[in-house]
Amino acid sequence: MNTEEIMETALTLAGQDKIPEDSEIYIPGKNIKRVLFGIDITTSELLLAQNLKCDCVIAHHPLGDNAVLNFYKIIDKHTDIMIRNGIPKEKAFKSIKNLKNSLKIVNHARNYTHIPSIAEKIDMPLMNIHNPLDEIGRRIMQETVDSAVPEKVKDVVDALYTLPEFQKALTKIEAVIGNEEGDARKTIIAHGAGTNGGYDIAKTYFEYGFCVVYIHIKLADYLKLKNERGNLIVSGHIASDSVGINPFIKALEEKGIEVIKISGIYC
Repeated sequence: MNTEEIMETALTLAGQDKIPEDSEIYIPGKNIKRVLFGIDITTSELLLAQNLKCDCVIAHHPLGDNAVLNFYKIIDKHTDIMIRNGIPKEKAFKSIKNLKNSLKIVNHARNYTHIPSIAEKIDMPLMNIHNPLDEIGRRIMQETVDSAVPEKVKDVVDALYTLPEFQKALTKIEAVIGNEEGDARKTIIAHGAGTNGGYDIAKTYFEYGFCVVYIHIKLADYLKLKNERGNLIVSGHIASDSVGINPFIKALEEKGIEVIKISGIYC
C-alpha cells in the first residue's frame, strides 16, 4: 500500500469522501508493509520507526503543517452533531464560537514544521489520521449507548463498559457533573469534532435536556459547568480514541500491513 491508500481506507470506514482539515500526509510513501502507529508521535518515535525498519509512521493527533494550522475548522463538526440532534442552528454556531476562535488564535505561536521536517530529513513517510478515526469511535460509542436504551447516567456508563477499550483502560468512566441517577434518556456522544466542546457546548446540550459524554474536559470548563444543571460523563481520552482506531488497524492488517502499536494504542 501507499500513504494515499492508507488514508483512503480510513475515509471509507468513516464514510467520508475527502481528507478532513485535521488529517494529512506529510511525507508520502509507497510499498508500505510495516507501520509504527501511535496516538502521539514525536521525533523519538520517528527514530524508533527507523530502527524497527518501518516503512511509515502514522499518528492519530495532528503533527504540523496544515493539519495543525487548520485544526480549528474541524470544530464545525460539533454544530453538525448538535443540529442533527435538534439544537437550533443559530444556537449551535454560537456555542462553538469561543472554542473555534481560541484554537485559531494560537496558530501564530506554533512551530508547525517541526516534526514533519525531521521526518523529511530521515526520509520517513509520515501521516496523521484524526477526525476519520474519531468519527468511527463516535459512531460506535453512540450506537452502543443507544442500543442500551439508557434511562439513567449509570446506564450510559454501564453501556460504554461493554466496549473492550474501556474495560482495559487505566482511567475510569466517570460522571463528573450531576450524578449516576440523573436523566440520560437523551444522551449525546460529543466526540469526533476535533476536541471536546468545553463549557459552551455542554451548557447548550444541558439546556436541551441532554446527558453529555465528553472524552475529556479542561479544569476551567469543568469548574464553570459545576454551576449548571445537567449531567456530564467523561469517558477517557486514550480509551475513547482507541475505540475508533482499532477498527482501522484491523482493516490495515487485513490488507497485509504489519502494525506496531505504541503511544496509547493498547487494545
